[in-house]
Amino acid sequence: MLPASQAEAMILDLVQPLDGKRHGEVVTLLTAIDRILAAPVVSQLDFPHWDNSAMDGYAVRYEDVKSCHADQPVALEIVEEVRAGQAPKREVKPGQAARIFTGGVMPSGADTVVMQEHTKREGDRVMILAAPPAEKAFVRQGASYYQAGTPLLLPGIALQPPELAVLAAAQCTQIKVYRRPRVAILSTGDELITPDQPLQLGQIVDSNQYALAALVAQTGAEPLHLGIFPDKPNILRRAISQAIATADVVLSSGGVSVGDYDYVEQILAELGATIHIRAVAVKPGKPLTFATFPASAASKHKPVLYFGLPGNPVSALVSFWRFVQPALRKLSGLAHSWGPMFVQARSQHDLKSDGQRETYLWGQLHLIDGAYEFHLADGSHSSGNLINLAQTNGLAVIPIGQPAIAKGETIRVLQVGTPLIPLAHTK
Repeated sequence: MLPASQAEAMILDLVQPLDGKRHGEVVTLLTAIDRILAAPVVSQLDFPHWDNSAMDGYAVRYEDVKSCHADQPVALEIVEEVRAGQAPKREVKPGQAARIFTGGVMPSGADTVVMQEHTKREGDRVMILAAPPAEKAFVRQGASYYQAGTPLLLPGIALQPPELAVLAAAQCTQIKVYRRPRVAILSTGDELITPDQPLQLGQIVDSNQYALAALVAQTGAEPLHLGIFPDKPNILRRAISQAIATADVVLSSGGVSVGDYDYVEQILAELGATIHIRAVAVKPGKPLTFATFPASAASKHKPVLYFGLPGNPVSALVSFWRFVQPALRKLSGLAHSWGPMFVQARSQHDLKSDGQRETYLWGQLHLIDGAYEFHLADGSHSSGNLINLAQTNGLAVIPIGQPAIAKGETIRVLQVGTPLIPLAHTK
């Protein structure tokens, strides 16, 4: 059994991001949210595009106002009004000013803005009652944020609302992004049925197909539902062959242990896979298979990753969060932040394990007054107990050789699920 950290490192070392040139596609601004940028963005526009006012006030020559104050105001002639979206028509000469509004283009000759609170208008003249704090005060200098022709956004970043705003401002309406990794999902087992079938004695409803598909989509990849396959080698072989031909990653659940009807590893070897991991020192989730298929005609000339997850529902989800999700992030083209996110938290419960494997106990992670707290889920922490996994957003980690952690001690917690919302203690 490999330690979890060693298994993670091995997996990520073998995962290579999709090729941005071969595996890219063009999307529009309205469909680019959460996509991974596949090519650098360079704009032909400066930001700001031109010198403009950061205040409502008057555009002036600094030389005309640098010495004025309330006891010695300066009177300037107003030669025009410049609103946002209008081009100035007059040059500001000595002894003159232009009424200007926020965003207005600075007229030629003017280099400074005096905010209107420090002025008094009298017809076509304005009294400057206080000198600006410095030359070029309240002027956004053209190209001071960004210079045209230089990199604006680099590949490998996830496009979020701020990046979309930047792209829109740069008039980049067609964006090259990585295509989403395709992930084939299949469940194995004679006992499995779909949720819409009547349940007979001894049968199990397949929940893994739906949980894994949701997790894949949440990670930004494209889930491909292949369904349930019985424990029959010929049928499983055809299903896995179909999966590696259509997907970049294959996720199967069940059939990877050492039972008489666990055929997955045998089939992978027959199909030409290299099996790198067969088990990990993790609880729940010991029986984890990780294999790679080289680019070949069978895989349509692309490498394929294979994850054989345990059939127990909690084990399948824990294995995904711990090992599959980081691999999908790297494969997607993300330049960094692939790995699982661990935080330090104070346990609100006594935690126990057998000390033989790195143990994950699920519950709720809260960020309260800037500090993390972990609350253990009620009920049995069995790998088959899916019920108390609901609302889980954290997995407390009990290291190998440490059978107990007392309430109040600091623990390492794997953050999963939805982002945390900071809370405050009520008094």
